[in-house]
Amino acid sequence: MTFRFEHETLGQRVRFASGTAREALAAEIESLGATRVMVIAGAAEADLATDITEGLPVAVRHDEVVMHVPVPVAERARAAAARHDVDLLVSVGGGSTTGLAKAVALTAGLPIIAVPTTYAGSEATNVWGLTEGAKKTTGVDARVLPRAIVYDASLMLTLPIELSVASGLNALAHCVDSLWAPRADPINAALAAEGIRALAAGLPRIVDDPADLAGREEALYGAYLSAVSFASAGSGLHHKICHVLGGRYDLPHAPTHAVVLPYVLALNAPAAPEADARIARAFDADTGLDGLQALRERLDAPRNLRDHGFEEDRIGDAVEAILPSVPETNPVTVTPENLERLLRGAWEGADPR
Repeated sequence: MTFRFEHETLGQRVRFASGTAREALAAEIESLGATRVMVIAGAAEADLATDITEGLPVAVRHDEVVMHVPVPVAERARAAAARHDVDLLVSVGGGSTTGLAKAVALTAGLPIIAVPTTYAGSEATNVWGLTEGAKKTTGVDARVLPRAIVYDASLMLTLPIELSVASGLNALAHCVDSLWAPRADPINAALAAEGIRALAAGLPRIVDDPADLAGREEALYGAYLSAVSFASAGSGLHHKICHVLGGRYDLPHAPTHAVVLPYVLALNAPAAPEADARIARAFDADTGLDGLQALRERLDAPRNLRDHGFEEDRIGDAVEAILPSVPETNPVTVTPENLERLLRGAWEGADPR
């Protein structure tokens, strides 16, 4: 094997320790010298955010968090940050919360400290996304990469099993997509493989016992690795599909990723044997798809898109919307025909094999 690649590692600090969120956050705020903090947390995380930011220099708390970050929601958050003259953003929540903080940082240039409460992974990437007029636009910008991440798995002990599973499989999709994304390289692949192994080990423990802190830590560790690999490799076919489905039809983010993943893997694996072998080894299975499907069965994962609001008569429209964004590096040439089959299979919940 001849090694020839370019790899970029993003610079941020990670504090990973259960039960230490308040102390870790205080230390990060002090290190940045911030005196007027904007805390972004949706209603579901409001009490948690209040608890871990107690005694810190909070200038404003902002709780309007909406999935896929609609532009008007972003504009109101930007206005609140300006109105209160804040010098630091602290996001406490899942991908939508982190995404809103990124939308503010994109225009205001403010630093972010992210405190994740799901396995979304947005906190470890320099990717932003905004939705306007049923179209989700994404981009890459150094300004949106959080300066630091505070990982505390104890914050996830109350995350419902269904959301834990969907969010964890969303993280696993980052790993799989990183193996054939536009900037895939051996370092991304190594991170992705360990991410798959950790998620496959941690998620079943969470399903068996939601209070299993060690299982939560394993899954959170895997989610971080998945996001780092994705940030370097870029968006592959899976994420291009899911960004259209989420932004255009307002489908829930994590369940959409969880449903679509096996169909993309089934399409690409035959043309990417090295990637498939790596995925299979991470799952300790004969093939990547065998391993993924066994895990999905074990987790009782989301099975189809129709259960999440995607209507059959939108499949043709989705095909037209997705095709222009398909990466040239995808292992299989994507056509209207095989893309329609993929989406129809995901809509029905058919066996991807």
